[in-house]
Amino acid sequence: MTDPNAAATADFIEATRSSYDTIAPAYSAEHPDGLGAGPLETALLAAFAELVRTAADKAPVADVGSGPGYVTARLNALGVPAFGIDLSPHMVALAREAHPQLRFEVGSMTALDVPDETLGGVIALYSTIHIPDDRLPDVFAEFHRVLRPGGQVLLAFQASEGEHIHMTERYGQDIALDYYFRTPAQIAAHLTEAGLTLAAQARVEPTGQQRLGRAFILAHKPSASE
Repeated sequence: MTDPNAAATADFIEATRSSYDTIAPAYSAEHPDGLGAGPLETALLAAFAELVRTAADKAPVADVGSGPGYVTARLNALGVPAFGIDLSPHMVALAREAHPQLRFEVGSMTALDVPDETLGGVIALYSTIHIPDDRLPDVFAEFHRVLRPGGQVLLAFQASEGEHIHMTERYGQDIALDYYFRTPAQIAAHLTEAGLTLAAQARVEPTGQQRLGRAFILAHKPSASE
């Protein structure tokens, strides 16, 4: 019997992969370093890196939805052994070209090709927004699975009340890309249900031409002593 959930997952993964393969050159050119000099993003990334660096095991970190690779590069510059995972082979190729000394792999956050409890951290900046609501628990369960006890999670996402957008064009290219915008409370609830412990939350109101605010959540997998 065919599993309808598996078929639906394959459909949205293929649509997302194809869309980012199509726009990868234009996206990478526009966002060579999407963090820019934003003080909040810089501070949160530094805090995440410090938490990972101070762990006794010095386990690696997966940058999930790594895109052009600038977050992976920032983490390595901060002394964190990070590698990138992205759904789009074209995006991975561009990341490898831009950062040849770093490791980038093609993969999906719905089924990470990573052994259990081997990572010191998972970071997903503006990448879980492409995951449908009914598949989000699977993603956070995967984060929990691959993290060592005490391992850190840092998420960033556009914050809105249950908004879904289907985009058919970007950079003048035909795509089929879905965006799911959620509240920090919704994401926090999913993380908790996955067995992760919340540590901090921040929300930034929109500025300039931004329509939506941004949210950041830091969590971790409980250690044996917790």
